[in-house]
Amino acid sequence: MGSSARPLIVGSDSGPEPPFPLRMEGKVISGFGRGSKELGIPTANLPVDASVTPWIADIRSGVYFGWAALDLPAAHPDHRPSAASSFTVFPMVMSIGYNPFYKNEVRSAEVHVLHRFGGDFYGATMRLLVLGFIREERDYSGLEALIEDINFDCDVARRSLDREAWKPRDVEVVMGETDPSAEKVRGKLDCAWLVS
Repeated sequence: MGSSARPLIVGSDSGPEPPFPLRMEGKVISGFGRGSKELGIPTANLPVDASVTPWIADIRSGVYFGWAALDLPAAHPDHRPSAASSFTVFPMVMSIGYNPFYKNEVRSAEVHVLHRFGGDFYGATMRLLVLGFIREERDYSGLEALIEDINFDCDVARRSLDREAWKPRDVEVVMGETDPSAEKVRGKLDCAWLVS
């Protein structure tokens, strides 16, 4: 199914439905180096460890979306000092699985934070609140088709998160791709864990 046949918004307008939301936390690790170099879509990888994140062993492979919180070091160009929390919240889309296009043999969790960062943040703590499923993993005939689908996934994530029941309540969020300023969005979703 091509991008044009896929829905622009996923999930109920009333908010995430079970088994969501799901939590994941870890230190950002280096991946295969393909996200930035080949795709122009950088990813922050988290370890796939069922002893730390029990749900990850049973969840189907595919593309998911939600919110990511990063505890960036003070020297990082995107670090935002805040009295409320050391974490900054961003929208995200992520792949959990084997990436059939690249024939991976090890399951990975690759997060694309919907913001253009001024530098890498390997080793930073990242928390994820995974809110919903976008699509199954698939193989592609070429790199262009893969990139087109990933960009469509990003649009679906943005649109899906831009609803009141999906936006954080009382948490500042960086919504812009390039604008580093955070805003309190008027949402109903309890995201306190992301910044606690």
